[in-house]
Amino acid sequence: MSGKGRFGWATLALTGLLTAAGGAGNLYAQAAPAAGGEAGGAEAAAPAVQGATFYQVVFGCGVANLVCWIMIFACSFAAVWFLIDCILAIRRDKLIPPQLVEGVREALSHGDLGAALEACEVNPSPLARILMGGFANVSEGYEVIQEAVGSCAGMETEKLMQRVNYLNLCGQIAPMLGLLGTVVGMVLAFATLASATGAAKSQLLAVAISTALYTTVFGLMIAVPCLLGYTLLKNYAVRLILESEATVLDLIKVLRNAEVEQEE
Repeated sequence: MSGKGRFGWATLALTGLLTAAGGAGNLYAQAAPAAGGEAGGAEAAAPAVQGATFYQVVFGCGVANLVCWIMIFACSFAAVWFLIDCILAIRRDKLIPPQLVEGVREALSHGDLGAALEACEVNPSPLARILMGGFANVSEGYEVIQEAVGSCAGMETEKLMQRVNYLNLCGQIAPMLGLLGTVVGMVLAFATLASATGAAKSQLLAVAISTALYTTVFGLMIAVPCLLGYTLLKNYAVRLILESEATVLDLIKVLRNAEVEQEE
């Protein structure tokens, strides 16, 4: 075969390859818009799933869920109330009034038990009640006075602990309410899986799971400050009551000296 023939065959082969490549490119270019159109149609057909708002979580998941949220909110309000009440009640100047200590000390230094009782009545407080419990047994001897002081101090401690224990109660109940909300949310989630279909299924499932998680979070957010406040306030109250008892014993030691002098 001559060179001219070889050149002709090569030209024909190259032309065929270029034609095939061009046809494949045109086919790909036609397929891509078609695929894009199908995807766009699918996206247009599917509605956009929006995130669940807190309003939907609280009011959009049935009566049981709403009742659970009402109890959680009530527990949070009660916790704030009891925390403020304990902070205002458990104070040094309220449990151990300085004017009461000075008044009783001055009265007993002059041997005026009536003035000491009057100072206790003017300044009502746990310290005053402990002192009056001791003064009520002054004729029975110093050991009986000490026992009466210890008994009154125990009663005052119990009174304060009853107020602080309400805070502990809120701290114990809040996680249980959160767990109840979690169970309600999971029940709603499985009910959604069984009944809903399509894009609404995903949205309703997200709302149900959000309900379960929100209640758990709120329960723990209430419980942690309550238990922390309960521990701190309880220890502080016990320390103040012990200090009150020691203050009372320091004040009434004058009565012991008077008793010894009377026996001599």
